[in-house]
Amino acid sequence: MAEPNLRLKRAREALPSLSAPGEPASRQDVADLVNAWIFKQYGRESALTANYIGKLERGIVRWPGCDYREALRAICHVDHDKDLGFQRPRRDKLAATVTEVDRKGFIRTALGVAASVPLAELALPRPANVPAVVNTADIIELRKLAGVFSTWDHTYGGGLVREAVAAQLRYSVSLLEHAHCPTPLRGDLYAAVGWLGQVSASMAFDANAHDDARKMFGLALTCAEEASDWHLRAKVLSSMARQAIWCGDADSGLTLVEFALVRADRLTPAERAMLLTGRARALAKLGRVAETLETVGLADDQFARISPSDEAPWMRYYDAAQHSGDTGHALYDLAMHGRFIGEASTRLANAVAGHGPAYVRSRAISGIKLASLTMATGDPEEAAAIGGRAVTDAGTVRSSRAHDDMRELSRLARSHQRHTPVAELRHRIETVVDR
Repeated sequence: MAEPNLRLKRAREALPSLSAPGEPASRQDVADLVNAWIFKQYGRESALTANYIGKLERGIVRWPGCDYREALRAICHVDHDKDLGFQRPRRDKLAATVTEVDRKGFIRTALGVAASVPLAELALPRPANVPAVVNTADIIELRKLAGVFSTWDHTYGGGLVREAVAAQLRYSVSLLEHAHCPTPLRGDLYAAVGWLGQVSASMAFDANAHDDARKMFGLALTCAEEASDWHLRAKVLSSMARQAIWCGDADSGLTLVEFALVRADRLTPAERAMLLTGRARALAKLGRVAETLETVGLADDQFARISPSDEAPWMRYYDAAQHSGDTGHALYDLAMHGRFIGEASTRLANAVAGHGPAYVRSRAISGIKLASLTMATGDPEEAAAIGGRAVTDAGTVRSSRAHDDMRELSRLARSHQRHTPVAELRHRIETVVDR
């Protein structure tokens, strides 16, 4: 049973009621004060409710989002979170605990995915150029290849060289199957193959080859588990969650993220921020508004702690633009229902402005989402201008996901095509997605 937060309750009862003179403030009074304070300070709408205040007082939630904490400190006239009984959660309690002994078996059973893909499914029948013994240089070469392919994926999309990457992955798996690997190098070899599997799976996902992506993600997860590489495991599970959400299964996506957050104390701030934005996306799809906002706040907190030099190679992409885009995408689903439009638009716009030439696909996708949101809730001609720039970016990459997003933008623009810029945008989209 959660321990009640008596400090917060006493702080609330010390405030005067907004509607009943002489009475202490109700939970709804405090929620209204917090929402008003956040709007005054930051111009952002928030959705704190009396029910959420109740969860805080009952100790069900011990660490609200940063905006809520700041507002509550100001309203209650205290200087520190601890004065209101708030305690930062231990990261190993962000999800259910899994014992070290049965961790692999538990994940394979609970996820119900290809978390134990037989290596033989992807291996070649001992190619002639597979070495008899794996050495350090082989592992370094695999890492370099994964890095090159990952860079190519971010810049040009997953469709162009996906088959070449898949062939390299099959060769790499054959190293595990047919070559002798000295015991001290086995963990490094599995991690290198797992990273290449992650890259190959991401390319398949981007190309809407979802069955291939699931198999390759399963292989990558198997390798991460064999290597006991918590960082790679987090990245793979995050990608698997995003694929599930993209395919309309937000509940499974949320489950995958929660598994990834087991023993999150072992992860870096960028990895935790990445996973929390995935959780926020799933929660938004499920319509859980307050939890979405809280999780975005937790992700913001983690992002503020990032030290790029401490991150693994596959996390170097997670900069301010990426974080803005990921959180903006989470808020997009709320904004399309009329909630937090300004905040979602600002974050997506920051992503578009921040992504450089190496991340054209991400810039295109965030731009298309921003155009779609503006088309649905704002000025259609402004949306057409935003969309035109995004379509230019999207035309330089091979990304089925970007094409799907452009089709959604075109659908949203249909009712506004009496405006010449909107009609021109729809024509450009048709040209890009049909070629």
